[in-house]
Amino acid sequence: MTQYLLSVHSVEGKENYASEEDMQAAFKAVDTFNQKLQDQGSWVFAGGLHPADTATVVDNTGGEGLVTDGPFAEAKEQLGGFWVVEAPDLDAALALAQEASAACAGPVEVRAFQGE
Repeated sequence: MTQYLLSVHSVEGKENYASEEDMQAAFKAVDTFNQKLQDQGSWVFAGGLHPADTATVVDNTGGEGLVTDGPFAEAKEQLGGFWVVEAPDLDAALALAQEASAACAGPVEVRAFQGE
């Protein structure tokens, strides 16, 4: 089985949900999806992230650690959360991403992990 990253993206300044009720419904749908992943043996790990403006970047590529506030990428679209799942092939991973996108009410990118 291959592991895939299903990453949820959010757009800076755009509310993900129209109301508190919509947000709670999405949380419930994600919980249901997470349980399905666990029950079928596809679950590896998942998590939601705090907003990108709470990020800190550490760069020690020059021999001296440089620490800066804010996200690494200066973009409107940022990673908001993710799942790591196991699936037999890309088609199966895409099917899971369809369900993930519907559950969290946001776009989901699918990428396979590199082989060893």
